[in-house]
Amino acid sequence: MKGYSIEERAINLAHYIIDSKDTVRGAAKKFGISKSTVHKDVTLKNGRKSG
Repeated sequence: MKGYSIEERAINLAHYIIDSKDTVRGAAKKFGISKSTVHKDVTLKNGRKSG
């Protein structure tokens, strides 16, 4: 997912998780990024602070 802005990556991840009903772990594997990155991107884009 290199070359994407954080916003684009977060939107793509969110759409993937919703459409596929996959888990954070599954999305991380699919997109080749860590689980913590998936969680951080999706929660930050959703307006919530993680950590």
